[in-house]
Amino acid sequence: MQINTLKLNSKKKKRKTIGRGGKKGTYCGKGNKGQKARSGAHVDPLFEGGRSTLIDHMKKKKGFKSKGIKPIIISLEKIEKNFQDGETVSVESLIKVGLIDRREKKKSIKIIGGSKPASSADKLTKKLSFEKGILFSKSIKK
Repeated sequence: MQINTLKLNSKKKKRKTIGRGGKKGTYCGKGNKGQKARSGAHVDPLFEGGRSTLIDHMKKKKGFKSKGIKPIIISLEKIEKNFQDGETVSVESLIKVGLIDRREKKKSIKIIGGSKPASSADKLTKKLSFEKGILFSKSIKK
């Protein structure tokens, strides 16, 4: 074995070329004209050339369901039936009565009137006090 017959195992490290220097040619791998060919160019990675993003497209697709949490709807008729005069209507009392499930405790609650306009279900005959977090429909507020 002689020194002149030995071969090195490691490959030569490729030198990084900067700007127009070395084997990259006139356009340095940036292509010809356009925003990204200019110096100091920055294009937002989320920009898709003016078209709607994937998230925006999903809203237009058939069968799209929003992940927004919808309130639990309870009719005034059920509240009238299940509560006595002078009681307070809260999340805990609604669970106790059985109008909502214990798992739905964190959701907001909305009270709506009857389906027919100006029906008898839209009026409360008992004096009830409602907790702060409970929402009401426009017909009930009137």
